[in-house]
Amino acid sequence: MKSFATRLTDDRPMLYDGGFGSQLFARGVNLANSAIANLSHPDAVVAVHRAYIHAGADAIGSNTFVASPLHLAMADADADDAEHLTTLAAQHARRAVEESGRAVYVGGSIGPSPGAIEADAGDTDFGIPNAEVREAHRRVIDALGKGGVDFFVIETQFSAKEAAIAVDVARQTGLPIAVNMTYKWTRDRLTGAVIYRTDWGVSPADVLDTLARGEFSNGENLIDHVQLFGLNCGAETRNTDHTGMPYAIEGTVQMHRALADRGIENKRLMAYPNAGLPTLDSATKQASYSQGPKDMARYVGPLLDAGGFMIGGCCGTTPDHIRAFRSVLDAREE
Repeated sequence: MKSFATRLTDDRPMLYDGGFGSQLFARGVNLANSAIANLSHPDAVVAVHRAYIHAGADAIGSNTFVASPLHLAMADADADDAEHLTTLAAQHARRAVEESGRAVYVGGSIGPSPGAIEADAGDTDFGIPNAEVREAHRRVIDALGKGGVDFFVIETQFSAKEAAIAVDVARQTGLPIAVNMTYKWTRDRLTGAVIYRTDWGVSPADVLDTLARGEFSNGENLIDHVQLFGLNCGAETRNTDHTGMPYAIEGTVQMHRALADRGIENKRLMAYPNAGLPTLDSATKQASYSQGPKDMARYVGPLLDAGGFMIGGCCGTTPDHIRAFRSVLDAREE
């Protein structure tokens, strides 16, 4: 199988996987921290990966979104288990790929810290110390690298500064890196233009500028070390036309524009949104989402036309969603 970096030079779009925690829950695995399932329910973790591979995914993400010691401590789990749980996650993903017989890449999932960090809060009374954030990311990233992932997926980020810290750590491995933020709809009061910003007020342009400044990398421009930029998650309760796939399309357009405005070339765009808005069933305590497989699949073409290269789904998406996306991708290649 060609390296992931080489695959990025191929113009054929790539299909990522879908929601993971919800799929564990559907299999009866309900834990305070989903990374613990790598130890307590290994077969269920492999089964989720296998389902997405069989649905046609070209790449899958490891079950490490909340594997950092900071997240484990919040779940009253042993923070020292971070490396072990992460190593197991990489092994489970690799097992699913090997058993499938398909050439599928494994992305190492790196989620955000559980709260604001010092770099954004301005102090350590409210913010998690920068040094602790860096060390938490280092432990997971090092274990994923040793576990044989093909690239890193720094995802669901609200802080461009935390994303920069994670990229600075991940670049030490030499593996390709994807950076995905989670945005919400905002409008410029002067121009009326719609601008996507994270809960921390970060726009796609801000992400690029923060990475380029090198504040958290000894002056090194981190743009050079990131191969994919994009977005994931996202659910607007008041602006439903900026939720799910429409959100992915608009966010992709805005990132493409931000890159072009800065003369940044040869970067791929990634997008994997939620399946629309969730509704909680009070009886079963399970969430259902507003955008089914067919609803989301009809936007795959427009997302690719907007510049999307690696696409998939986040919360609420299932193997059926990914299978529907695969059908559209295959039809476009005929």
